Amino acid sequence: MNILFLVLNETEYLDEILDGFVDAGVKGATILDSQGMGSALTNGGKDIPFFGGLRNLLDDAKPYNKTIFTVIEDDEILDKAVKSVKNVLGDMAKPGVGLMFTLPVGKIYGMRD
Repeated sequence: MNILFLVLNETEYLDEILDGFVDAGVKGATILDSQGMGSALTNGGKDIPFFGGLRNLLDDAKPYNKTIFTVIEDDEILDKAVKSVKNVLGDMAKPGVGLMFTLPVGKIYGMRD
C-alpha cells in the first residue's frame, strides 16, 4: 500500500489527471491548494535576498499549484496512475511541471473500500 503525491504546477491539467486516475482504478484523492516556498518568498512582500536569476525565474512562475494525494492499495493501480500522470504532463524533469512521489503506508484509519 502506497500514497501517491503529485504537486501539480500546471493546474490546467487537473481535470485530465483526475480522469486518468479514475480510468486507472483510483477510488478517491484529496486535492489541496498549495504554494511553493520560492513563490511565497518572492510574492509575500518580504525583502529577502535572492540570487537575481532565481528571483527572475520565480517571478514568471505561477504562484499557486495543486497538491493531490491518494492512498492506493494495489501496485498495478499505482503503476497505471503514475503512467497516466506522465502521459498528461510529459517530461516531469522540465522546470515548472511539478513533482510526483510515492511513500509506503503502514496503517490507515477511517478509509473504506
